Amino acid sequence: MERTFIFEIGEFLVSSEIVTEYFCCDYESCGGCCCIIGDSGAPVEEDEIAQLRENFDRYAPFMTAKGIAEVKREGFAIRDYDNDLVTPLVEDRECAYCCFDKDNNCYCAIEKGYLQNGSLFKKPISCNLYPIRVSKLSNGKTALNLHRWSICSDAYEKGQKEKIRVYRFLKEPLIRAYGREFYSALEAASKSFFASE
Repeated sequence: MERTFIFEIGEFLVSSEIVTEYFCCDYESCGGCCCIIGDSGAPVEEDEIAQLRENFDRYAPFMTAKGIAEVKREGFAIRDYDNDLVTPLVEDRECAYCCFDKDNNCYCAIEKGYLQNGSLFKKPISCNLYPIRVSKLSNGKTALNLHRWSICSDAYEKGQKEKIRVYRFLKEPLIRAYGREFYSALEAASKSFFASE
């Protein structure tokens, strides 16, 4: 396994794996199981709760009845056992914001509301940025690391086959989260890294 190191871009500490590893979601293989499998909901930012509330009527038509009931019972986000803010779950299983097609493939109702029904909120940034996981450090910096999950093994294989690096696959959400200047700096760091090899 190659040694990893950190790119420092302003207040961000970025794992080299985000530049060196390949990734491309393979929905045909996984059927959206990342929204179903796990012991907690997806991370939610404090300021995203208001956006979830304000756009509820736009994405709720795509949610399941159980999902709507769970949100009404628990709220738009809850605290998990680590005290992290996350999406609520239905029966300790799928995210309350899931929806399913006739073949039981899982989709994000929030994103459907954004794409089809005029919602102004795409989905929690943690979902949009996956497989990057973000953490705030005690020194005020923000760490961006690659999260490896066995259910995404096909996505790593597809990325390798199609030669799509993690940061390239996540260009739009990285710009959404941190701006074009950050992404340009990340591109520059990648070019500099590969040129030095």
